[in-house]
Order: sequence, then structure tokens, then C-alpha cells
Amino acid sequence: MEANIIKIGNSKGVRLSKTILEKYEIGEKVEVILEKDQIVLRPIKQPRQGWADAFKKMHENGDDELLIPDVFEDEDFEEWK
Repeated sequence: MEANIIKIGNSKGVRLSKTILEKYEIGEKVEVILEKDQIVLRPIKQPRQGWADAFKKMHENGDDELLIPDVFEDEDFEEWK
């Protein structure tokens, strides 16, 4: 695929089509990776996106219970003072 370099203020850029942006889920930012003779643009995904909804669903299903006790009975907190 060939793309034109366009002037953007004092800089230059590459314009990506709406199809490419949608296909690769590119939002407002990309990671620019320079390797050998290539420039790689990688979409930046928000880490933990959708976790809040997943945790809510887990709670509704009762799947959010601790598998081990939060505090052990023989734990001595005095040593932490």
C-alpha cells in the first residue's frame, strides 16, 4: 500500500483511511516503533479495558469470593510496627 506524506504545521505525517483505523482499532494514539528499515505503528489499547464490567458480572454470579483467607489466624502484625 502506498500513502502520501502530508504537511501538518512544521511537521509531516501520514494520513490513514477510516477503513484502516477501524480494522486495526486505532484511536487517538499509536505507538511508533523504529526497527531496522521499518516504522511500525501499533494501536495503543487501554489496559484493563472492560475489567469493571467483568468484575460486576463476577459479583452478580457470586464468583468474586476469596479463595484463601484475607488474613491468616497466626499472622502477627506486631512485627510490622
